[in-house]
Amino acid sequence: MLYRTSLPSPIGTLTLVASDAGLVAILWPDEAPDRVRLGDASERDDHPVLAAAAAQLSGYFAGTRTAFDLPLDPQGTPFQRDVWLALADIPFAETRSYAEIARAIGRPTATRAVGAANGRNPLSIVAPCHRVVGANGALTGFAGGLPAKRFLLDHERHISEAW
Repeated sequence: MLYRTSLPSPIGTLTLVASDAGLVAILWPDEAPDRVRLGDASERDDHPVLAAAAAQLSGYFAGTRTAFDLPLDPQGTPFQRDVWLALADIPFAETRSYAEIARAIGRPTATRAVGAANGRNPLSIVAPCHRVVGANGALTGFAGGLPAKRFLLDHERHISEAW
């Protein structure tokens, strides 16, 4: 069974989706319907995972949280889950290239596959795919749109400079 709630944020209203095991997805306001495939979810603002995710994301946007401590339950292939877990190792306010992520998971020739898995990351912000950039440092595709990616990176730089 899946549960959902909405969270207003500076980059639009996010939809949080959880199972009883953990956070399944954070969906963007104009989410492409086939990017993250989920079943039906019941509205449930009081679900403990959703409440914790909403509180931690609110802290992130307020500038008081730089890391997340949530049970996660992303649905994907073993390779995709390896990529998504590697995203969580990118330090706050830093970026990595797709090639660096490929090396980090022990698949140095899988740069394009890492890019594809990154594009299907269901846990945006918590598994920070916005911190992955092109080899030359350029911003590349992002499910929430490049303006949202720029906002998140600028937000993190501003917070880290303030500390």
